[in-house]
Amino acid sequence: MGDHSGMNGALSPGPGPELQRPGLELQHPGFELQRPGLELQRPGLELQRPGLEFQRPGPKLLSLPWSTEDPSLDRAVEQWLQWDRNPVTRAQIQTLLDQKQVSELRSRLGSRLSFGTAGLRAKMGAGFNRINDLTVIQSSQGLCVHLLRCVSDLQTRGIVIGFDNRALKESECSSQRLAGLAAAVFLTKEIPVRLFSSFVPTPYVPFAVLKFGAAAGIMITASHNPKDDNGYKVYWSSGAQIISPHDKQIVGCIKEQLCPWSASCWSLELSAHSPLRSDPLKDVTRDYLRDVSLLCHHRSLNRASSLRTVHSSFHGVGHEFVQKAFEVFGLNPPIPVLEQKDPDPDFPTVSVPNPEEGAPVLALSLSLADEVQAQLVLATDPDADRLAVAEKDEQNGQWRIFSGNEMAALLGWWMLLNHKQTQDPEQKVFMLATTVSSKILQSICRKEGLSYEETLPGFKWIGNRIHELLKSGHKVLFSFEESIGFLCGGLVPEKDGVSAAVVVAEMATFLRHNNLSLSQQLQNIYHTYGFHVSRTSYVICHDPHTVNRIFARIRDFEGSGSYPKTCGSWRILDVRDIGTAYDSRQVDCRGVLPVSGGHMITFWLENGVTATLRTSGTEPKIKMYVEICGEAGERSNVSQLEAELNAVIASLLDEFLEPKKNHLLGRRI
Repeated sequence: MGDHSGMNGALSPGPGPELQRPGLELQHPGFELQRPGLELQRPGLELQRPGLEFQRPGPKLLSLPWSTEDPSLDRAVEQWLQWDRNPVTRAQIQTLLDQKQVSELRSRLGSRLSFGTAGLRAKMGAGFNRINDLTVIQSSQGLCVHLLRCVSDLQTRGIVIGFDNRALKESECSSQRLAGLAAAVFLTKEIPVRLFSSFVPTPYVPFAVLKFGAAAGIMITASHNPKDDNGYKVYWSSGAQIISPHDKQIVGCIKEQLCPWSASCWSLELSAHSPLRSDPLKDVTRDYLRDVSLLCHHRSLNRASSLRTVHSSFHGVGHEFVQKAFEVFGLNPPIPVLEQKDPDPDFPTVSVPNPEEGAPVLALSLSLADEVQAQLVLATDPDADRLAVAEKDEQNGQWRIFSGNEMAALLGWWMLLNHKQTQDPEQKVFMLATTVSSKILQSICRKEGLSYEETLPGFKWIGNRIHELLKSGHKVLFSFEESIGFLCGGLVPEKDGVSAAVVVAEMATFLRHNNLSLSQQLQNIYHTYGFHVSRTSYVICHDPHTVNRIFARIRDFEGSGSYPKTCGSWRILDVRDIGTAYDSRQVDCRGVLPVSGGHMITFWLENGVTATLRTSGTEPKIKMYVEICGEAGERSNVSQLEAELNAVIASLLDEFLEPKKNHLLGRRI
């Protein structure tokens, strides 16, 4: 890997330079908060033995020069100024205090982070509900205490920590720095830490957890979120992201451990040079590529292929890893989009670093593909766990950008095709999808005699189900979520854009050898298993109260005390509300899927449309997922299906979400 020591907040190879005098300007991004030679802990203040309670009464809180007239907010400000040792974020709160900006203080300090569909995620900057040095230290202390209570051999098994390339200069905050601080917390308890030395794709962390038998893993990333965001994902020993009860128990432990245990928790020197810290990058890369190569079924075709592929890593971590994956498959290396090849936390060439947004953010990739006469475009998101795919129609010269549902149909078919050559008739085979994704896998499994299951939205639910199925001796062939998250095989219980990219390239090579395009094969799949027409769209709403009011109105539609009876001109046959554990399809009307945070209501209409309204777990969005399924063969009128689907979408918007009244901004994916 390249040398990234010049990145903002990079781990220091040795004692950092002295901080400058008041004004809090830093000499360079790799600053140390601990002066060289300063003892990390005063004699007599040793922390208790691992497994016991660690929190000691903190020093007396500072007295504020004036009161906000809110005692709880006053205390939060005092705690922040007492606990935060990062001079930049401490100064941000001090400035707000000096300027008496009570509303901004409340917005930053009035609540705390909680686990959503992708762990902890928020803007970087000062505040208890933001991602910064202090909240990462607090979160790591809470996780550490929870692990010590649950894992008797934690000090043997240790943990794994990885990070992406995010950084926010004005807060002197970077994923690499935060990963170092998380490592320092565990090292203060003499718990071994495998801390990657450079940026890695998110799937590397759960892969390493499984490879080393670690107790847990942490990935510092905000994936495809806007550049000011960052996050903290936690993986259990199963390699899957944590779900209940661990998420709630960890939050409880975090609240017990808010005061940093010691100055050691702030020491990047400790995380860089502790004998208990090791770098797993070389070993994980070797073994990951070995396992990815098992997904390759047509190496001779790959070597002879003339297929030209363009790849964009969206200013993230994916370039080097995708190149290596193509090499082990025997494929020609993809041509990189040079402007987006190298990690850059400012994501300067895209409005948002999310390849799911389609043509506007793929413009550079498509332009380069036209220039070099490539037939295939692949784009991984910044942490390389998701994949967007586009193919050029050689008849009309236009580019087709596949939706996540369309790509899942192709990958599901492809994994099944190759499985049939090597199948074990005694082994039960599964395909998995989230409940808001297309039912195309269900149709394939029904016809081919495979097992199909659905989970709640979020790959953490799929990952945990994969773990259970593999533990029972079953095989998981393919899993996906509609937001371009794919997993081919059971490589790791997490979506993986790197392995998906190289599998798509091999599939395209195979089809090209048989005079077929991806688009043509997709039509063949629909002809065989039934036409599945789906649309995903969303509206943006930054006001949680408005979101809650919208869903409260749906649950008491027009004051009727019940859910809507119609959508447009179509009757609603059934309703499922995950938030209230209601499902009218069940005899007792009690939901089967577990209750989760946020809102998610699904409607089944008389015309065969399934429509779901759901709040995002990572962004200020209300998402709409709508699908209609036609018959296999020639009997389906696709144009009619699409027209009916679009009419339902319009009715959902106008009748249920009321975008004008609620000031919502819309976008179709």
